Amino acid sequence: METIASELKGTFAAVPPLTAFIRLLAAAVLGGLIGLEREWRSKPAGLRTHILVALAACLFIVVSQQLSQLSFGPKDSMKVDPLRLVEAVTAGVAFLAAGIIFTKGDTVKNTTTGASMWLAGGIGLACGAGQMPLAAMATALTVAVLWILKRMVQASEDAS
Repeated sequence: METIASELKGTFAAVPPLTAFIRLLAAAVLGGLIGLEREWRSKPAGLRTHILVALAACLFIVVSQQLSQLSFGPKDSMKVDPLRLVEAVTAGVAFLAAGIIFTKGDTVKNTTTGASMWLAGGIGLACGAGQMPLAAMATALTVAVLWILKRMVQASEDAS
């Protein structure tokens, strides 16, 4: 039993377990707020999708922080570049988001949902990096854009 406990304890060298959990939870909640708005509008990517995108992005950052603490050989040969991970995550989320967007004739559908998924990934990255205030601000602005601007556009269309 001690072996298992020491193994689990050693796996959280860079980010303590409670901190990792808080970051993952924050990503899930903030991604869920965006997903909830998309769900209410019956869009193809809703609550679960946005939670999973934000959670995955957060997890990748936390795992990369953990990996940076492991020894893979001489220090001279190992280079840690956090921007590579950010690039990989954003490319992966963009690929998923692009799969939702489609065209039919002259009409393009689901671009806003694709963009909101991409933002959910960015919010997850921010949570994983411990930047919860930034993630919360981005979430608030995203929900405001999705909710308030949609109402403004509808009101102007109804007026004309």
